[in-house]
Amino acid sequence: MENLFALKDKVIIVTGGTGILGGAFVEAVVEAGAAVGILGRNAKVAQERADAINEKGGRAIALVADVMNEQQLIECRTQVLAKFGKIDGLVNAAGGNQPEGVLKPEEDIFKMNLEGMKKVMDLNLWGTIIPTQVFGAAIAETGKGSIVNISSMNSKRAVTKVLGYNMGKAGVDYYNQWFAVEMANRYGEKIRMNAIAPGFFLTEQNRDLLTLPGGGYTDRGGLVIKQTPFKRFGDPDELKGALVFLLSDASKFVTGAMICVDGGFSVFGGV
Repeated sequence: MENLFALKDKVIIVTGGTGILGGAFVEAVVEAGAAVGILGRNAKVAQERADAINEKGGRAIALVADVMNEQQLIECRTQVLAKFGKIDGLVNAAGGNQPEGVLKPEEDIFKMNLEGMKKVMDLNLWGTIIPTQVFGAAIAETGKGSIVNISSMNSKRAVTKVLGYNMGKAGVDYYNQWFAVEMANRYGEKIRMNAIAPGFFLTEQNRDLLTLPGGGYTDRGGLVIKQTPFKRFGDPDELKGALVFLLSDASKFVTGAMICVDGGFSVFGGV
């Protein structure tokens, strides 16, 4: 059974690998035995994480790119193939929200920052599609592999203020299903695509929205906790099991699926 969940000798790319959740994904694939490409815009963090893994006997490479820049991603793919010779998997963890994609309660809804909303929507949707086009081509050449997208509770329920993020993740959900079917039609069971939908985890992007500097929750954070049956935020390490499952042969008959790791948020009716 243990071998089913092993990623030994695999090469996995993690976009958004310099973030908090991305860091947990990087750790997960390394702990399961894979080599990892840590891709992000923060060169310093990417290199520090890669160095720490290599010093402990793992295999890692720092990759600096914006997921919206296809040419930068192609250059990263070249680097990975030169170092490891193949690519077996991809984790599309880049995304998130930005200040211009937030509609504040006091703002006129008919004068919202549409460009800001579009920018956030594009980052989350096309920031998933473009890396898949680039690294997926290498996975196809490897002959077998798994792609894991990162969805969100924002695509399951109407979460206020962040329309662009909501729409971007809803797009990821449909893309996850559509692309999984297309790959099955073209490659059979050799290449799979699935998704993880995290609940609410504290990151640098949402910490100030959900928690107070001195401890405790903001009004928004309190509402999240109230709607989460487990009555807490998630810990990034709690995403590792679902990720390794979807990347490994343990899920070899699973494609187009989504695993909610959310403490029950997505299924709770509030009463």
